[in-house]
Amino acid sequence: MDERSAFACTPDEWRQRLEQALALECDLDPMILRARQLRRQGSAPQAHCLEQELLPLF
Repeated sequence: MDERSAFACTPDEWRQRLEQALALECDLDPMILRARQLRRQGSAPQAHCLEQELLPLF
């Protein structure tokens, strides 16, 4: 990443950063990462329970 301030980015640069993050499957919520990890480990029931916690309440 260059030394410029993040506030100096153009909309195209922000879009590019977002696309790069999505390509790396970067998530902001650690619960989502944990659910993915549980599924990879073969703990589907536990992953499902955790995913239920992430569902909207309404």
